[in-house]
Amino acid sequence: MDYRSELLNVVKENNGLVLTKDVEGSGIPRHYLTTLVRENVLDRVGHGVYISREAFEDEMYILQARNKSVIFSHETALYLHDLTDRDPLQLVVTIPTSNNGTKLKEDGGKVYKIKRELQTLGMMEAETVYGRPVTIYNKERTICDLVRSRSSIDIAVLNEGIKRYLESNDRNIPLLLRYADKFNVQRILRNYLEILL
Repeated sequence: MDYRSELLNVVKENNGLVLTKDVEGSGIPRHYLTTLVRENVLDRVGHGVYISREAFEDEMYILQARNKSVIFSHETALYLHDLTDRDPLQLVVTIPTSNNGTKLKEDGGKVYKIKRELQTLGMMEAETVYGRPVTIYNKERTICDLVRSRSSIDIAVLNEGIKRYLESNDRNIPLLLRYADKFNVQRILRNYLEILL
């Protein structure tokens, strides 16, 4: 079997970005990754993360590939849900309180922490602008997170996000209110809803 050709096919199928686990899952020995790095076909951009010279570097996908406990939230999730037109100036993530977010902050990210039992609430998969899968919070959880963090969020982004959410066809107000109750922002959220509805 020509493992080098097989690996190049895996790279192509993944739009130039490949993880060690993808390679191993295809039955290709991992040392072929090192071979392609030495041949300047791939660059190693993180632990277990490789990208071809021609590919666009998908910052969101790479960040989550490096750290599985990261969930994109707040302004980043708002953007991926198309509830704002503003490109996020920095990637915003939520991690469990037990995790250390220092490296994420050093890399320019904005980090929120939450109890582990609440971290997976409202989790879903979405696509980056390059079409790669990442984990984010659903619209309802995102709105609640923004309301909870309103003192550190641009008020115009918050208002626009809530307004666009309320105009969306797939909104789920009962779920939004259940989440608001869990995060103790029900009264504040109701005030926003009364003003914007």
